Amino acid sequence: MSDLLDPATLLPVIAALAVAGALIGVLAGLFGIGGGAISVPVFFELFQTLGHPAEVAMPLAVGTSLAVIIPTSIQSSRKHFQHGTVDMDVLRLWALPVLAGVLLGAVIARFAAPDVFQIAFVVVSAVNAAKLLSGGAGWRLRDSLPKKSVLRLYGAGVGLVSALMGIGGGAVSNLILTLHNVPIHRAISTSAGVGVLIAIPGTIGYALAGLGRSDLPADAIGFVSVATFALTIPMSVWTTRYGVALAHRLSPRHLERAFGLFLLLVCLRFVWAVLAPDGA
Repeated sequence: MSDLLDPATLLPVIAALAVAGALIGVLAGLFGIGGGAISVPVFFELFQTLGHPAEVAMPLAVGTSLAVIIPTSIQSSRKHFQHGTVDMDVLRLWALPVLAGVLLGAVIARFAAPDVFQIAFVVVSAVNAAKLLSGGAGWRLRDSLPKKSVLRLYGAGVGLVSALMGIGGGAVSNLILTLHNVPIHRAISTSAGVGVLIAIPGTIGYALAGLGRSDLPADAIGFVSVATFALTIPMSVWTTRYGVALAHRLSPRHLERAFGLFLLLVCLRFVWAVLAPDGA
């Protein structure tokens, strides 16, 4: 990212990414998400500001977000595991289906228009926010998790949608688990583990999907910006622990409301991005 070598650009970018990194870490711990709901819009605006068109800025934002999710999700899931609320059986069952979904999403990313990513983000965020803010009344498919074959299909769907959205899968897996009567703390903790399953193959997939393109930043490996990753990670890893601690202090209802409000704000941001005439 040669544009970052200009001191007038470098200092504001470092400050913005440090703040974004801190928020990503807190959210990763608090809501069991990888922080992509923050990093994708921040990175998208950054890459557009540096002169990259939306068709490059969006997959670059998604791929870089997935790279950032790797260490934050590992840190978050490790801390939640210490609280004993991670469902390892679900994570084992989802490992291969999630991988398949992520790889398919990375292939789609090479050819999809920017609106595909943003619309996917809006739909999932809106449904999940409505469920959480309403208290879940009437939002239950059944009182327990389904059989393994259905769970595997869910895993593939989580991987696909998360790869398109550039998130760690927390919003999607949390929705699926709570629709099957999994308590919110357990759903969030397990979703943190899903981020690890998604972020590693997702990052590799986006890196490969963007190889050979001449319109990417100089520091990028495919659709992954190494400079942006390096400037974001220190704060995100440091603040994850505080998000986990806060999550386990909140009551289930307060945690649901906080997550719902957060997703609603993210949803509105991306609705504006889709509808704005200049794609701002």
